[in-house]
Amino acid sequence: MQAAPPPGSDPPPPSIRARDVSFSYGREEVLQGVDLSVSPGEFVALVGPNGSGKSTLLRVLLGLLALQQGTVELFGVTPRRFRQRNRLGYVPQRRDLETDVPATVHEVVMAGRLTSRGWWRRPGKVDRDAVDHALASVALTDLRRRQLGDLSGGQQQRALIAKALASEPELLVLDEPVAGVDAESQALFRDSLVHLVRHHGAAVLLVSHELGAVADDLDRVVVIKRSIRFDGTPEALTSSGVSLGVHREDLPLWLEGPMRLGENEGGR
Repeated sequence: MQAAPPPGSDPPPPSIRARDVSFSYGREEVLQGVDLSVSPGEFVALVGPNGSGKSTLLRVLLGLLALQQGTVELFGVTPRRFRQRNRLGYVPQRRDLETDVPATVHEVVMAGRLTSRGWWRRPGKVDRDAVDHALASVALTDLRRRQLGDLSGGQQQRALIAKALASEPELLVLDEPVAGVDAESQALFRDSLVHLVRHHGAAVLLVSHELGAVADDLDRVVVIKRSIRFDGTPEALTSSGVSLGVHREDLPLWLEGPMRLGENEGGR
């Protein structure tokens, strides 16, 4: 699905790149020698068992955790020097969200436009259209005037997804965004991600235990268990007998056991 660069032109630099990244909480090493890159127009899923380092890696990549070893770049600069926040969208896990703010769904999603238009400018037609599209993408149009705190947990998560989509980012990073979200909304969400990648050339890095809704649209699947164990196409992974669909208790059970895939097998 990744778009090819025009003939004769150099490929664009990665939207996000990590080299030899290691990270520890005290004496507990969570990441070891991780190399990962996601390019514009690329849809990549990051999977692994609970405690494998997925969320820690995302936080390091985004500069939310201080880098201990290795290098990280966002659009060619370190997270500490990265200033163009309108180019980046991030949806954390629900347990990291603070949803007790006195704001409507529409106001929360419109806040996603602030980095694009500037806080001093009134929202224009482009902003309103982007918000309308984002709300429709997660089936929240009819709830736009409701207080965020009055929504269910799944609806709140969809509102945060819409906020990220409304910013029309060049890089969208999502940490378990559809946990607890109904199947219909997952399908709409999938369509929005595909549109963002195909028509806007954005890069998407998705952490999820359930890839059934997007399995046919992924360019790569990256398996992590402290280090990168596999980085390649969904076809290469499924040919080894691994299903990317729905798993019992929302967890690919094969990930919890010893890894049987070769290091970086078939990968980049």
